[in-house]
Amino acid sequence: MRFWPFRKKTIPFFSKTDEKIIVTAIKTAEKKTSGEIRIHVESNCYKNPYDRALEVFHTLKMHKTKEQNGILFYLAIESNLFSIIGDKGIHEKVGNDFWQIIKDETIHDFKNNNIALGLEKAILKCGNSLQHYFPYNANEDKNELDNDISYGQ
Repeated sequence: MRFWPFRKKTIPFFSKTDEKIIVTAIKTAEKKTSGEIRIHVESNCYKNPYDRALEVFHTLKMHKTKEQNGILFYLAIESNLFSIIGDKGIHEKVGNDFWQIIKDETIHDFKNNNIALGLEKAILKCGNSLQHYFPYNANEDKNELDNDISYGQ
């Protein structure tokens, strides 16, 4: 889904401050859940953004989490495209409406030039849902995936 009318920017897209806000949100959300959240940013997307996000999801090995509860936020900056992928475990719990609400709220922030804030809010909201369905267990849980933002071409 196209989401913002910005001038073209190069990768990496986020300032150091924005990256810190986003990574801190991921860490905060993951402290309460066994779920995993990732952000992936590319310059362009030449196919359906959901299909590309699904490819990235597998490339980042997000489908290999123990409880199938990973969430990927995919952004293609120059193409102005955005998608969210939730793995089978979390998707079965929250359903399509949840993802659409998150996407709509995030796009609203994006259109107001609040990219980092929009992602921060979406990450924390997803973290709350993950916490509800997949609470953190100190004896069993470990951080299965890197929390840093990944960048593509």
